[in-house]
Amino acid sequence: MRTLFLQAPSFDGFDGGAGSRYQARREIKSFWFPTWLAQPAALIENSKLIDAPPHKVKLNDVTRIAKDYDLVVLHTSTPSFASDVATIKAMKEVNPNLKAGLIGAKVAVEAEKSLQSAPIVDFAARNEFDFTIKEIADGRDFANVKGISYRNSSGVIVHNDDRAVLENMDLLPFVTPVYKRDLEIEKYFIGYLKHPYISLYTGRGCKSRCTFCLWPQTVGGHNYRTRSVGHVIDEIKWARAAFPQVKEFFFDDDTFTDDLPRAEAIAKELGKLGITWSCNAKANVPRKSLEVLSENGLRLLLVGYESGNQQILHNIKKGMRVEVARKFTKDCHELGIKIHGTFILGLPGETKETIEETVKFATEINPHTIQVSLAAPYPGTFLFNQAVKEGWLDEANAELVDENGVQVAPLHYPHLSHSEIFHSVEDFYKRFYFRSGKIASIVGEMVTSPDMMKRRLREGVEFFQFLRERRNVA
Repeated sequence: MRTLFLQAPSFDGFDGGAGSRYQARREIKSFWFPTWLAQPAALIENSKLIDAPPHKVKLNDVTRIAKDYDLVVLHTSTPSFASDVATIKAMKEVNPNLKAGLIGAKVAVEAEKSLQSAPIVDFAARNEFDFTIKEIADGRDFANVKGISYRNSSGVIVHNDDRAVLENMDLLPFVTPVYKRDLEIEKYFIGYLKHPYISLYTGRGCKSRCTFCLWPQTVGGHNYRTRSVGHVIDEIKWARAAFPQVKEFFFDDDTFTDDLPRAEAIAKELGKLGITWSCNAKANVPRKSLEVLSENGLRLLLVGYESGNQQILHNIKKGMRVEVARKFTKDCHELGIKIHGTFILGLPGETKETIEETVKFATEINPHTIQVSLAAPYPGTFLFNQAVKEGWLDEANAELVDENGVQVAPLHYPHLSHSEIFHSVEDFYKRFYFRSGKIASIVGEMVTSPDMMKRRLREGVEFFQFLRERRNVA
């Protein structure tokens, strides 16, 4: 089947791909690569991938080419589901014979509900879907494809048996050739990564049990399944030749440092190649391992601190102690490893006092940059079920973003309102970045690099525009 993979048009600046931990518009416009669409696209000959938001592809552009395809596969999420279904409807009006399927965490955990609410959708591929989609594209009858839910000829929703989780990750082809074929990599921008960058996965799954984290609880699982070191390095070599302009590679595994011996082995091979790279990490990597990674091209770690309050970390099953995170951060500073720290406000146990504790913790450990998000109870997570049971989640806020794609504060507590949690984000950012020392370091970066000067000025304009929009939302 002539197959189109589509990240559909959505809110302006909406980052909805699986690399995005929160599908929403960012404080600074940024986009992750649509790796989870590129992976099945790499399995299907003559397929096409369109990532609409970063490429500014509009609905009219998508419907114009609908007749050129037999099958369209969209990555969807809780915030984008309605607009994704509307895109399918518009495409089928042009091409009634078009088969349309959805992938992603939303349909992995709510297949029945999703198909019931969207009769225009032909099937939903649950959990890992790479070879599932390949079988459908090859023309296999839906009844014989494991891992899908679909509507049969009588209109009855059928749930086929689950597909076994892929253990041999080397069976998956490289995604970077799909990037080369279908994407403009300069369209992908993340504030804390060198530009242009490329992100990809070297494994799936995460050992941690964080109650809020979407991917391990819905699609990836808690067993960290990895590609071999040689397989990863071969793709990096291919990508370096195909994209000589790339300044940094980012490994988007939920926690690349879950397997430290492997991480060190990959690092040593990257060091031989002179590659600059970054990855997701937990704040407990021992100094000796950090030294190996740093000596072999590691530039930055993306670290989910979440909170500076120990009880909240216990509440969300983070498996992390504040003093360990503090020591880890100190080691990174001393070794010259930059950190982009992420924090979440509104998690269970949050109070005005714990928010203050987290802000002070962030300013004390002083990551290079930060991201402050609002706790988002995605369906399929422990946090969602907990919030529904305890009455912390209002149905009116269950979509997680507003009509402009800006993240809302969906959770509230008897002692802490939606509004108080929402407004604490702006206060957090201001108190972190508007310190004399932090301002001086940013200005120092700008003075030493004309490129950084342009970049930081643009980011500053976008950041203040975003804060204005949040005030309007509130």
